[in-house]
Amino acid sequence: MARLPGSPPRHLTYNHQASICFIIVIPRYSRVIHKDLDLTIQRAHETLQYVPTSYRANATMLMLCRNKEIEGVVSTIRQIEDRFNYKYAYPWVLLNDEPFSDDFKARVSVLTDAPIHFGYIPPAIWNQPEWINETRAEQGRQHLLDLDVIYGGSVPFNSGFFYRHPLVQPYRYYWRPNVDYFCDLSYDPFTYMEVSKKVYGFTLSLPEYEETVKSLWPTVKEFINEYPQYLHPDNALAWLSADGGDTYNMCHFWSNFEIADMDFWRGEAYTKFFDYLEMKGGFYYERWGDAPVHSIAVALFAPKDSIHYFYDIGYRHEDFYHCPGDSTWATGRCSCLKGTSFNGRPAACTNSLVKIASSLY
Repeated sequence: MARLPGSPPRHLTYNHQASICFIIVIPRYSRVIHKDLDLTIQRAHETLQYVPTSYRANATMLMLCRNKEIEGVVSTIRQIEDRFNYKYAYPWVLLNDEPFSDDFKARVSVLTDAPIHFGYIPPAIWNQPEWINETRAEQGRQHLLDLDVIYGGSVPFNSGFFYRHPLVQPYRYYWRPNVDYFCDLSYDPFTYMEVSKKVYGFTLSLPEYEETVKSLWPTVKEFINEYPQYLHPDNALAWLSADGGDTYNMCHFWSNFEIADMDFWRGEAYTKFFDYLEMKGGFYYERWGDAPVHSIAVALFAPKDSIHYFYDIGYRHEDFYHCPGDSTWATGRCSCLKGTSFNGRPAACTNSLVKIASSLY
């Protein structure tokens, strides 16, 4: 990985040991009607009709969490197992920047018959690198606190290191499931991603806090000017910018739920991109989040038809909420109010993406 001159490398050395928390609030919601989107489950079953039911993608459920977040972790795992994974037994990987306690591991291990791996993230990877100007970084953190914006210490790891962890390296696909789930899932989204050649799956998209990414888009433009070969000819730039890339509209996929192909993160374009961003220090000076970083990379470096809107997956995280409609709602035995979603609100970014990518669902 590229470093600033004279800066020490961040070696990937791990011990096998290893959680994410979520606050449940029912938000205001809007009704959004996409008749084509309501056929999402039907299309998924048609896509997978010739795949043997015994087939499993090379995939894992992935959580970044801590011992103190045990209640939220238990809730998420139990919901995923009850709604989906009891039929598929995909393994779980739980990562932590402190060793998992025996009590934590004992309580979590009884929730599923699927394999569970507990991993430790060492300080050399988790902590801010030594070459970062701590005075400037502290000023940035204080500025965000003054604006009531929580500083995310995990964003560099979630942006560019999690897929390099030894416990994650064997897998191609991952699902970050750190939310509340409302609906049963009657097909395998991992296999669907593989068969359909999808790179990234999301459910909600919304604008980022501008104060956290002030210099991100100028840095992205610098990168593209230096490495134009990585810009995909059939990209989704129009979703990120209304003026051909001059400015950024702050749209991003909310990454507390994401299903993605790690071959993309491990590829040359994203590796160069992340290393370039890391060298600029914006993760530490401004709090560039993994969500906008992932979103920008997928929108620019992957074909837009490789992005998938999991309209049929109903979930809630903090003040944001999505419930599918009509046949999807009935098929999924959903416990939420049919057809209501943050995606229908003016502030949401999903409708604009649907307009430019007809193969999104």
